[in-house]
This record gives sequence, structure tokens and C-alpha cells, in this order.
Amino acid sequence: MGFDQYHEPPEELSAETRTFARMCASLSEESEAIGWYVQRISVEPDESARSIMKDSLGEEYKHFSMELEFLFRRTPQWRDIARGILFKDGDIVKQGEESEEAAAG
Repeated sequence: MGFDQYHEPPEELSAETRTFARMCASLSEESEAIGWYVQRISVEPDESARSIMKDSLGEEYKHFSMELEFLFRRTPQWRDIARGILFKDGDIVKQGEESEEAAAG
């Protein structure tokens, strides 16, 4: 992959920021893999192959969730905003606006 995840010179970034960027890149890659598996599963006619793909999809969900939690733990404002949106019924956009406003203080 190289250093495509950086928008600033890597040597000028702290180790913490480089790790954060790597985890963001990994989160993006997991999200992309989830999309690929969903597409493959939707068109795969062989039940055995679909079953294996569904198992792989579960692994991608797990990895995405672990990476997201890692990032939340290092970014309290992100966690606070997400808390107001995730796992709730109702208008997602409204909850997002309210969470962002509350997190801004």
C-alpha cells in the first residue's frame, strides 16, 4: 500500500497519528471488503460457496468493529457523536446533528 493514507509528510507525523491513519485505512478496507462479500453472496448460486462467503463476511464485520472501537477509544469526540447515533431508532440525520452539537459543547 505504501504511504497513500497520509496527506502530510509521514516523517512529520507522530507515531500516534501514523497509527491512527493506518487504522482509518484498515477500517476503509474492511468496509470495502464487506461490500464485496455482500455483492458476491447476492449472486453466488452455489449454497456451499455462499455459506463460506457468509462466514468470511462475519469476519469482516468483526474486524471493522474492532478497528472502529480502537479509533473511538482514541477519539472521545468521535465516540460521543457516535453514541448519539448508533443503535437507536429514529431519524438518523436528526440524531447526528444533535450528537454533533452536544459534542461540540
